[in-house]
Amino acid sequence: MINLNNFEVWFITGSQHLYGPETLKQVAEHAQQIAGFYNQNEEIPVKVVYKPIVKTSEEIYETLSEANVAKNCIGVITWMHTFSPAKMWIRGLDILKKPLLHLHTQFNRDIPWQTIDMDFMNLNQSAHGDREFGFMVSRMRKKRKVVTGFWQETNVIKDIAIWSRAAAAWYDWQGAKFARFGDNMRFVAVTDGDKVEAELKFGYAVNTYAVGDLVEVIDKIEESAIDTLLVEYENSYTLTEELKEGGSRRSSLRDAAKIELGLKKFLVDGGFKGYSNTFEDLHGMVQLPGIASQRLMQQGFGYAGEGDWKTAALVRAAKVMGAGLPGGNAFMEDYTYHFDPENSMVLGSHMLEVDSSLAKEKPSLEVHPLGIGGKEDPARLVFNVAKGPALNASLVDMGDRFRLVVNEVEAVETTEVLPELPVARVLWKPLPDMRTACTAWIYAGGAHHTVFSQNLSIQYFKDFADIAGIEYVVIGANTNLEQFENELRWNDVYYSILNK
Repeated sequence: MINLNNFEVWFITGSQHLYGPETLKQVAEHAQQIAGFYNQNEEIPVKVVYKPIVKTSEEIYETLSEANVAKNCIGVITWMHTFSPAKMWIRGLDILKKPLLHLHTQFNRDIPWQTIDMDFMNLNQSAHGDREFGFMVSRMRKKRKVVTGFWQETNVIKDIAIWSRAAAAWYDWQGAKFARFGDNMRFVAVTDGDKVEAELKFGYAVNTYAVGDLVEVIDKIEESAIDTLLVEYENSYTLTEELKEGGSRRSSLRDAAKIELGLKKFLVDGGFKGYSNTFEDLHGMVQLPGIASQRLMQQGFGYAGEGDWKTAALVRAAKVMGAGLPGGNAFMEDYTYHFDPENSMVLGSHMLEVDSSLAKEKPSLEVHPLGIGGKEDPARLVFNVAKGPALNASLVDMGDRFRLVVNEVEAVETTEVLPELPVARVLWKPLPDMRTACTAWIYAGGAHHTVFSQNLSIQYFKDFADIAGIEYVVIGANTNLEQFENELRWNDVYYSILNK
């Protein structure tokens, strides 16, 4: 499972020697208090580590250099308690590789009207110290998150928590490996892309591994391990009669468990954080992995079908951002529409592989025929997804850049029984409405594969896109189609200039 508490964000406070030792002592005490407050706050999932205040160009450079190479440091928070002349920050900011959050706050919430004097003013200069620092970051065209407000405010804490989760997901991508079993589904465009550019841009590597190499690992799984996993299945899910001990399809379930164990061993032994596969390349496999992919996603691995490595990586990023939050993140596909003008909806699903962390109820474990792949009937978990606010996110390769498209949706209760559809499924209403959202998605080039998230808001993905330095477009409650089309046109111009 993913544990964000292993990560650190460094809290770095700027000042200068101008104010004397007594003022600097107070600056350090206040900075320690703020960092300690954030470190103890349950909403912020990472450690917030106080670093000694920086007062010179050399101290700034050394501290940010250390942040770059510190194993568990995923980003830095900067705050200017006093005035910190920003030319001192040039060398340090120039070499900073970790995500940056600029906290625009001050230690005191209120002005002490009756006692305020120049000593107080010299100490509490964030109002213009942060502006000096902000100018330099803007002048250097450095990406950063700016959070403004009193440091104990709920909204400030929430913004820092969201950014820290996005920074953790970005850190998790650096040096990550994703396995691709087989190639892309033949002739499909949107699921493919430039893996070299992705490694340059995102820091993770995607390489193809022969299905035969996976089958070799699967074939070596011991029967006792399969028996143990079958007990876990029985304790976790509602099995159909034919899958219970002595049932007519029990052997199919054993095959599925063997595939899960072998697939997990391959991923863990190889240090992979996710994978993709395709039903067009199953040579040597008994059945297409169904429950295996569902359960491995629930355990934190990224996954997407049909060779879609970009979505597999994005699923992993969403898993990291949402670690410990109620709800789930899973591979999803817009499958079919309900175009009732009074109640338009999208039915989301996939052939087999939707993560049961989304489930409303205890999933049913079933085996049914699958009309593609040419293999034996695969086992899968069948369930309805819980209702509530959610979103779909898609990462696409536009040729000259990557684009992240996000649509806010409202998942609704599945009231129909759907007796002939033995797969996990969810119904949602896209915002602002079906016609606008679907049209905007098409204009944006969003894929049919997405990450469906119950516990992340659009702010998580915006912060993540900003850290990654990629294009971000959102379709939500306030989307106007004409304005959205203009945004896409303006983005084309911006990136054509940027890429020259």
